[in-house]
Amino acid sequence: MGIVGAGGAVVGGLATSAVAEEHPAHPVAPPDAVAMLYDSTICTGCRACMTACSEANGLPPDTTGGMPLDTSLTSGLWDIPEDLNSKTKNIIKLYRETDGTDFAFVKRQCMHCLDPACATGCPFGALKKNQWGAVTWNSSLCIGCRYCEVSCPFDVPKFQWDKWNPKIVKCEFCFDQRLKKNQEPACTAVCPTGAVIFGKRDGLLAKAKERIADAPDKYFENRVYGEQEAGGTQVLYLSSVAFEKIGLPKLGSTSLGHYATKVTSVIYKWLSAPILMAGLLGVVIKRNWNRHEAERPEREKQTGLKDQL
Repeated sequence: MGIVGAGGAVVGGLATSAVAEEHPAHPVAPPDAVAMLYDSTICTGCRACMTACSEANGLPPDTTGGMPLDTSLTSGLWDIPEDLNSKTKNIIKLYRETDGTDFAFVKRQCMHCLDPACATGCPFGALKKNQWGAVTWNSSLCIGCRYCEVSCPFDVPKFQWDKWNPKIVKCEFCFDQRLKKNQEPACTAVCPTGAVIFGKRDGLLAKAKERIADAPDKYFENRVYGEQEAGGTQVLYLSSVAFEKIGLPKLGSTSLGHYATKVTSVIYKWLSAPILMAGLLGVVIKRNWNRHEAERPEREKQTGLKDQL
């Protein structure tokens, strides 16, 4: 009976997966969604946010900058990450025109998409949208497949290749360390110029549009990056130079999760019937086998012949 029940549960689970719903093309931010607004025209590149992030998350310094220690310029003394990596959840990078006429700083971290592609791509739900819209990672559900790395259009999640029990490392809005304690993320708390600020997404979006209205020639295309890109994100950007130049990809307004589930929902639809039939057949076979095993001793006693199965 236990086996039959387990088989039925598996079939039920497969049937549930088979009717996975297609994600909306243009997701709506929940009312409590928080966000960051980063204005690159205010950033001085001091990197105070990087230090605060590392301290809040207990991250070790990246003292090699991606180079072997014996060739590193720091000789292992300073934290000099080149990009987001397994030791760096937040980084300030510099963009400079080849002729030196223009430059801009940019803050990079998880974008906390309204419909995150990393969560859609994760087969066991290790990454998910949590309270306030933060995209968080659950170590107990992760199998290390790194589908999240492949699916993220912003190249954010990083894998700890140097650990025997590796983690996926990404910004989580300081969810456990600060948000749950009613504190803003460490990076926004220490920014000396207010280049990155924290609040409700709708309020920050309105503030960004106010800045554009007050200085219409200051910002690239007079628009807020993240308002619509990839269905919308909870990290918003203002920049005086093209967003693509500072490493923010050009994306449409449709959620990437929508495209993914649009395909998988069709696949599941056509596969659901064969999967269901195979599961039910397995249940019937197991039930008949249990009946055979129960009757075998009596049959061998009557015939005097040992069962051949």
